[in-house]
Amino acid sequence: MDIFSNRPLYEPSAVQFMRDELTAVGFDELFTPEDVDRAIKTNGDESVLVFINSVCGCAAGSARPGISQALQNKRIPNRLTTVFAGQDKAAVARVREHYLMGQPPSSPSVALFKNGELVFMVHRHEIERRAPEEIAEYMTMLFDAHCSGEGPSVPAEHLSQVNYAKTCGSKLPKYQG
Repeated sequence: MDIFSNRPLYEPSAVQFMRDELTAVGFDELFTPEDVDRAIKTNGDESVLVFINSVCGCAAGSARPGISQALQNKRIPNRLTTVFAGQDKAAVARVREHYLMGQPPSSPSVALFKNGELVFMVHRHEIERRAPEEIAEYMTMLFDAHCSGEGPSVPAEHLSQVNYAKTCGSKLPKYQG
């Protein structure tokens, strides 16, 4: 298998629930480099959060519910977006190569942009071994310092209906398509 192709690493149906966990709380998925450019290149002091999603159960399995909890805050980013490492390869490459220059590749990770400029980045090593509540507390602090959007992203009743799974990517079927 050519790891540099744009083919996803995992069967799309096997990771759909990981996508759904974020879209259920207000995230827009970015599938192409053009989607990324349109989302990040905003003006007017609006903040754009980019969550680089991952199949990693240990880090992403805590990051998705953690960021979802943080989005219950009164102050949140103006726009919530996500790209999926190993799935949306061209979109992830655009984020990393054009907007996260100088930052090591990291997934999962969270980046906040304002006027197209990186304001903060939370790397995988800052997420690993942390409970969702710890991640939520940290992200809430960052949102309070850098964001002007009004939260929550979804009503608390809606958030309580989202089911989060902690699944190791090595157990997911590789893309055969």
